Amino acid sequence: MDVRSQVSMLFHLDKCIGCHTCSIACKNIWTDRKGAEYMWWNNVETKPGTGYPTKWEDQDIYKGGWREEGGEISLRGAGKLRGLLNIFHNPHLPVLGDYYEPFTYKYLDLIESPEGDDQPTARPVSLITGKPIDIKMGPNWDDDLSGTPDYARQDPNLANLSPGEQEAMFQLEKMAFFYLPRICNHCLNPACVASCPSGAIYKRGEDGIVLINQKVCRAWRMCVTACPYKKSYYNWNTGKSEKCILCYPRLEAGHAPACMHSCVGRIRYLGVMLYDADRIKEIASADESELVDLQLEMLLDPFDEEVIAAAKKNGVADSTLKAAQRSPVYKFVKEWGLALPLHPEFRTLPMLFYVPPLLPVMASITEVNNTEQAEKLNPISKHWTDNWLYDTTTEELWGTIEQVRFPIKYMANMFSAGDESKVIDRLKKLMAVRIHRRGKTVGDIDETKVATTLKDVNLEADMADDIYHLTSLATFDDRFVIPPAHREQAIEMLENAGDAKGSVGFGFNERPSRGL
Repeated sequence: MDVRSQVSMLFHLDKCIGCHTCSIACKNIWTDRKGAEYMWWNNVETKPGTGYPTKWEDQDIYKGGWREEGGEISLRGAGKLRGLLNIFHNPHLPVLGDYYEPFTYKYLDLIESPEGDDQPTARPVSLITGKPIDIKMGPNWDDDLSGTPDYARQDPNLANLSPGEQEAMFQLEKMAFFYLPRICNHCLNPACVASCPSGAIYKRGEDGIVLINQKVCRAWRMCVTACPYKKSYYNWNTGKSEKCILCYPRLEAGHAPACMHSCVGRIRYLGVMLYDADRIKEIASADESELVDLQLEMLLDPFDEEVIAAAKKNGVADSTLKAAQRSPVYKFVKEWGLALPLHPEFRTLPMLFYVPPLLPVMASITEVNNTEQAEKLNPISKHWTDNWLYDTTTEELWGTIEQVRFPIKYMANMFSAGDESKVIDRLKKLMAVRIHRRGKTVGDIDETKVATTLKDVNLEADMADDIYHLTSLATFDDRFVIPPAHREQAIEMLENAGDAKGSVGFGFNERPSRGL
């Protein structure tokens, strides 16, 4: 058992309000410079929608991540042979139009325009060429446009939904959609690391953060192709690839990453997870239906004496083990079973987990032909438009998960490689906590029903209260449990790197191994 530590993240999607404060915080610190104008290391997407870059989830287009054949995995669009064949022409790279051409406005025109009969306007100009452009795309162009043929209906996650499910979903989107914030997943089996011909990308041993050594990068851009989440970017000015570094200078100083520190909705959590590195290849090569269960199984109990002993033997510091025991990510992912990875079928074993959105409590939707039919179906709730009846009675308010949410299949396509039961299980737990708290604070739900609901999802009342506390009332220190950085080890690595001949990166005396 090769026990290692990994700084892991969790985003609670029920709490994201789509304000983009996280994106702006990251942009102001890391990508507010020439060559990085189009980069959003942190971006927030509207779902349903095509995302950023357009249709990044469709690996038939971009060939990102790993594929499995006969129990072995290989990179879809990169690797030694494919990399050599595509070294001068890579058809799977996203182009600028897939992201968007960054722009600003000529605000001085509003001030310096000569007097005239027309109101002066600030024309949009490209941040790359400086010439006027017509704006056609943005980092979250889907926002408030969900449901249009050009955006939401092109969402790759709709692929296996029936026409009826899609139609119900797009009636529902008139009332609700949800936001999906994304950063680099700092995966356990990162395709970007395996794809880099020059070995510039590596995974830090002390915390698992994936970084790009700018001195070694030769701009092959195989990492851009290989990353299925499209979180590696090419800087056209410096000729280097760049990506989210999880604000590691802030982490080393005990501060939360900028996107997390600035989050208005307090949806973000960070903590240490322990995992068995010996099982990475086995799990990444498993059958798609087993990927989620096996990845969660690989994450180890930080209170287990055997795990602690193996971790110490491997050089994991006591302070890191204590941080792992207090990790909010461990509680959500393992202890409570409320979170899932994004697109586990990419086989990168991402270490950013999501609590799937329960969404605003809503009504069920039934197709009707006229007012008489609507009143016959539900004489109490007479809200119907466009031949659809929306049932908003109290009875329906606490209906089943399948009746009142986005199609479960859509959520499963995003978070569980198509396994609907895993999404249902998490949504039922979220609903049980909501019912428990309503019964406790408002008192309009029968205690027997509350107890039965909690029992059905294997939750105790105290555990439901803990989930509520960490979700709604958590302090900064509850949400971010950052292990202390060991300065003496950092100095030693710097000294070794400086003394070693042919050193290729911080802390490395030889090229880091690529692949598994």
